[in-house]
Amino acid sequence: MMELRNNEMERLYAESIHQIEEGSILQGRVVYVKQDGVIVDIGYKSEGFIPAEEFSPEELSGLKPGDTIEAYVVDIQDSDGVVALSKEKATKIKAWDILEAAYQKGTVVEGNICGKTKGGLNVDIMNIKAFLPGSQIDIKAVKEIDSLIGKTMGFKVLKLNNKRSNIIVSRRAALEEERQKKKVVTLTKLKEGSRLEGVVKNITDYGVFVDLGGIDGLLHISDISWGRITHPSEFFAVGDAIEVVVLKYDEEQERVTLGYKQKKADPWLTVDEKYPVGEKVKGKAVSIADYGAFVELEEGIEGLVHVSELDWASRPKHPSKYLTIGETVDAVVLKVDKEERRISLSIKQLKPSPWELVSSRYSVGQKVSGKVRSITEFGAFVGLPEGVDGLIHISDISWTKHVKHPSEVLKKGQKVDAVVLSLEPEKERIALGLKQVTPDPWLKEIPERFKLGDEVRCKVLKFTDFGIFVEIEGEVEGLIYSSEVVKKEEPLKEGDEVPARIIKIDAEDRKIGLSMKHVKGEQA
Repeated sequence: MMELRNNEMERLYAESIHQIEEGSILQGRVVYVKQDGVIVDIGYKSEGFIPAEEFSPEELSGLKPGDTIEAYVVDIQDSDGVVALSKEKATKIKAWDILEAAYQKGTVVEGNICGKTKGGLNVDIMNIKAFLPGSQIDIKAVKEIDSLIGKTMGFKVLKLNNKRSNIIVSRRAALEEERQKKKVVTLTKLKEGSRLEGVVKNITDYGVFVDLGGIDGLLHISDISWGRITHPSEFFAVGDAIEVVVLKYDEEQERVTLGYKQKKADPWLTVDEKYPVGEKVKGKAVSIADYGAFVELEEGIEGLVHVSELDWASRPKHPSKYLTIGETVDAVVLKVDKEERRISLSIKQLKPSPWELVSSRYSVGQKVSGKVRSITEFGAFVGLPEGVDGLIHISDISWTKHVKHPSEVLKKGQKVDAVVLSLEPEKERIALGLKQVTPDPWLKEIPERFKLGDEVRCKVLKFTDFGIFVEIEGEVEGLIYSSEVVKKEEPLKEGDEVPARIIKIDAEDRKIGLSMKHVKGEQA
């Protein structure tokens, strides 16, 4: 029995020796890890040895007795009586086998982009270098190729020569295959009204292209939000995962129109119920124009505060003087037009009307003070503390002088005292008088100062067909009748001084008539 057992063992041993040949790849078990290499039991009469340089420091430090390792038989018995093994060659041969199978079957292999080379990139696939042409990097042109270095991706083998020295791979082919698989799944879900998850692929001025999984859809800028939007980038960035609604699908052209705002109901459908006229509302200023400011009441709902509704002033300033973009605003609803999608708002209506204050504070005959805000041909507007303007008509500037233009007496910004002549708050009007601040000199002063027959010195102001208007001793105007003018060798001109005699005084009509005749030193 013992002899039979020994014979069987010898037979099995001989078979194991016969199976281990140079160039074969086999599984071994780590016996001992030394500084210069690893001792491996391969089931042979001698143990195998793999040099330490075939391992990275991390791999070598992580090995322990009992671990399984794959090795290539380099030499069955070297000079030291051990079997020379190679881990690198085993890995490389196995990698080539995988690459050849992937090439034949068209399957995808994983690799790491390890560097840049002329015309493309280098890819490390299981420690074997492959070439990735620039045209095969992606489905679309890649702007920053350097950003791909160091990334692990899937590739298809396009070319593999027999000498195992030239491998060409394609990431584009792998992406197209993956995209086609996703497309098949996506097409089963692609129906108008359905909601799909997608990834923002590209952003343009007019909209966003969304990858739905093998097929792209266009989300137009008008379908992003119910509210104001100037550019799609305000809402999305490339790479964002978003949910969209399929608005239209053209199966023949494979065109998909998407919506984003349609995930929510149109807020304008119930706007008249939500924002009734007279309601006080709060919002955010989102846009400012010359004619007013737009206030967002909620997403998709904006109202316009017209420039005339910003302030009670008769001539409001530019809207930017009252509001800034982003500022929270209180307003009142003036009008709602659901069909036209318009809401009119007012800010000034939340404040007391200055004309209400004016009517309660002022009365006819009361003296007021203010600054000249503007000057026109017919008068000057004076700003009052309540924020309204009162008009001083040109006829109410002076008792005694003929004022051609208010700018002869008043300047913009000048502080003046005036008297309230009339008050009409319902028409937003208040009339002021400048001359009324002092007593009417025609009532007493002028009749007492100037008498019929008095000879006076006059300054020529203006020539007319019916006579010459003059200023009498710098106090009051009078008229030298044309029939009472004495012609001289040198014609008179404005600014000349001439003597004259008072021949008429009409205090009621505020007129003084003069004659140059019968004056001392003058001839009739």
